[in-house]
Parts: sequence; C-alpha cells; structure tokens
Amino acid sequence: MIDGDHAPDAHHHASPDLAPTHRGVPLPDYVNAWVSTQRWFGNKGQIPALRSIGHFSLKSAEPGVAIRVDLVLDTASRGFTLYQLPTTERVAELPDASDALITVRESGTDQARFIYDGPHDPAFAAAVLEFMESRGVTSTSTAPVKDRSAASARGEDLRPRPVTPTTPATKPLPTSRVTASRVLSGEQSNTSIIVQRTDATGASTMPIICKVFRVIHAGENPDVTVQAALAGAGSDRIPLPFGAITGQWDDPAEPGNRAVGHLAFAQEFLPDAPDAWRTALIAAASGTDFTEPAYRLGQITAEVHHDLGCTLPSFEPTPEVVAREMAKMRQRSNQALSEVPGLARHRDAIEAIFSRAETTAWPRLQRIHGDFHLGQVLDVPGRGWVLLDFEGEPLRSLRERTEPDVPLRDVAGMLRSFSYVAGAMTATAGSAAAGSFTDILPDIFDWAMACRGAFLTGYAERSGITLADQSPLLDAFELDKALYEAVYEIRNRPAWLPIPLAAIERLVGVAGRPASTG
Repeated sequence: MIDGDHAPDAHHHASPDLAPTHRGVPLPDYVNAWVSTQRWFGNKGQIPALRSIGHFSLKSAEPGVAIRVDLVLDTASRGFTLYQLPTTERVAELPDASDALITVRESGTDQARFIYDGPHDPAFAAAVLEFMESRGVTSTSTAPVKDRSAASARGEDLRPRPVTPTTPATKPLPTSRVTASRVLSGEQSNTSIIVQRTDATGASTMPIICKVFRVIHAGENPDVTVQAALAGAGSDRIPLPFGAITGQWDDPAEPGNRAVGHLAFAQEFLPDAPDAWRTALIAAASGTDFTEPAYRLGQITAEVHHDLGCTLPSFEPTPEVVAREMAKMRQRSNQALSEVPGLARHRDAIEAIFSRAETTAWPRLQRIHGDFHLGQVLDVPGRGWVLLDFEGEPLRSLRERTEPDVPLRDVAGMLRSFSYVAGAMTATAGSAAAGSFTDILPDIFDWAMACRGAFLTGYAERSGITLADQSPLLDAFELDKALYEAVYEIRNRPAWLPIPLAAIERLVGVAGRPASTG
C-alpha cells in the first residue's frame, strides 16, 4: 500500500527526537505531498513528515482491491497530531476518481497498482459498513499484540433493534449491498461518505452517511456515544445510528500506553432536508412568522436534554466545578476585552453578570449537544426537527466535550443563532456599518426577539424548568458565547462584528434600543 517498505524515496531510520515507541514507519514523500493538500490536514502551508504508527486491513468484497487503514503521526508539526489515512490499492484504474489518486506504483507495467484515498472508493465504503454490520474484528484485536506499534479495530452495529417476544435484541438484522457512494465536499476535519444501498430483493434501503474521522483522538467521540444513547432511549429526534468503528493503537503522547478511540461513525442520511438556519433565513427575509417552528424547536431541545439526562451519567455541580467553569468564562472574557476595541468599558458590567451566575443555584450537570445552533438542526418533511452533530465545540478538547455540562449552554447557543439570522440579513445588505446596528431593519430584530421568546417558552413548558429562576445563569452563558463570537468576528469577518457587540450591550444593560436582540 503506501508504507515506506515499497517506496524508494522513504527513509528507513527513526528521527532521533522521537521516542522508540512512536518511531513508526516513514511514509513516502509523495504521501506527504498529497496529505499537505487535503482540507483535513491541520498544519496548513507545511509539508508533513508522516510516520505510520500502526495499520490494519479491511476485507474487500471486490476482487483486485486491497484496503488498508494507517494511523499516521505528523512529526513535522508541534504536538502529537494523529491522522487516519485509509487507502485502497487496485490492479485497475478506478473510473472518475483521478482527484482521489495518490500515486500509481510501477506505472506502465503489468504490475501497476493504483493507490486511492479510501473514502472515494466504493469498495472502501462497502467494507466499512460490512465491518460495522458484522461487528468485525481485525486479527490483532484478539491475538496477543507482539508488536506494540500494531493497530487494530472493532466494528460496532448501532442499529436500533425492535424487541418483541419473538425478536430478541441480539438477532442479526438483514444486511444490504452498496450500490453507490460519494464524498461530501467542503469538510475540514472529517470525510463523510454518502452511501446508497439495496436489500436482498434489490429494493433501495435507508441511505447512510459515514463519517471518517481524519484527526484521531484517544477517548470516545461524543457524536457516537451521545447519538447511540439517544437512539437507545427511543428518540426519533436524531438520525438513526448505523454503526461505528473503534480503533486501538500505541499512544504517541503516552509511550507504552494503548489508546482507544473512534475512527468512523455511520448513521441515517436525510437528503433534501434543509437546515433550520436556511429555513429561518427564508422566513425572516419574507417577513414570515417563525414563532411556531421556534416553539417546537424549544420543545424538542427539552426532549433531547431529558433523554440524555436519563441515559448518560449526570451529577450535581460542586463548588469546584462552578469555579472552574467561571474561570474559563473570565478567561474568554479577558481575551475579548483585549482584542475587541470598545469592550473594555463594559468590564465591570460583564463581571457583574458572571458574579451573579457564580452565586446562583446551578442545575444538575449532564451530557448536552455542546455546539447547538440552527445549522445543527434539519427540517425533515413529515418528521419535523432533527438534531445533528453532537461532537461539541470544535475548539474545545475532547475531554471537555465529553464531560457533563449545563443544558442552558445549548439554550444560549440557540438564542445566539436566532440573533445571527437577524444580524446576517443586515450584514449581507451591507448596512451593518452605518449608524446603530440594532436600528437597521428593526422589523428583523423584532422577528428574532419573537423567535427567541417562542423557543424559550417551548423549552420551559416541555422541560418544566422556570427559566426566570435560571436567568442569571442563562445570561452568563449567552454573554460568554457573544464574547467568543466577538473575537471570532474581529479576526475573520469584521463586518459581522456588530452582531455580537449588540448582544453584549444588551446583556450588560446599555443597549441603545432595549427591544433589540443582538
């Protein structure tokens, strides 16, 4: 496949600055060059120095195709960034896949081998789903690991099973055949494959989206565990899980220890379902009332929070937990105050909001969505709102994203998202820089305020929580989010900076237009 054993330009010696347990096998220069051009490669503008610290193979049902998955460490970057690099090796060229071709080995001879990026090859998609369905185990998963650098994998079948007296939960579900696959474009840190399948009769079955995690971390991926828990609770407010692959490898960050983490996750694909951001933008642009959909979204959010609180561990917040969370808020606030001109004058008012939150009664901590906004919700015909992507905020560490949190963080995130609908319309119109941001298109801001209120009403009614009692904490979470947004916008989209600034001014009580919703 792609390892250095077959490449004349690979160097078969370990760098002296690498510990023996993660020297690995250096990969050929052409692999380094190819990886440097991929969207999921983190060290942009640099050429990596990749070493395979372990690999495993998957069985291909297609003759003449070999499938291998390497876990590769970039030794040219800081830290221990570990990538997943699946490849297929073919004896014949794969039609319409030139963009996914990594190299041709022994080109022009009878021994030519075409090496492709695995997710772009239908044989890889079929092998991954079959591995999940069959709960497959690679050979090194059961045998004693003689080579500590070996990697292994296990498939998990996460499909919900109807349990009846005649159908036990352990009965295997029917398998299917992959007929087509394609890769979604535009993703940054993952590669998602849309897979079409048929059953034994040739009838189309539920399409699947299989997310291959390119950057690998030790520990559970919350997108897998949270959605599996919700499906187990009988929730229909998420895409139905299909399966996952869990890998094991020698941890380069902790030599001598074996790391375990998720490598892939497959679930129901919902085509032709617009996300709530697009639906809300269309409604706002036409002046259409959106309070009923916002109300229903509040109810569904409360339902999901209830199911997560019942199925995954939760606990009462200790003073230490509260202090740690407030310290993070103050750290993010200090960053915003130093980077965003004009915010420093609100320092005392911001601290007053944080102090009120610190001394109020905190609710029980549990698993939440973690990065909740309108773009994470689909409007599925005949089914209603469906929540997606439970991985949490991308900039948070995996450990933070898997810890129980306050459900009001999700509520605050959705409030900010409704506000961004109004702000995006004014910014897109090119008017945001003129005069008071909240005085531009005032009907749009009234529209957003109505949506925010309806969402809160739906959430409160379904959850049974009196949000008025939680307002100090909810204000703090929304302010924390707005301060984060302010830093993001001044770094990336200065024209959109007035959106979070309006929220900050409203929350600290000095907004020029009290009815606004920044």
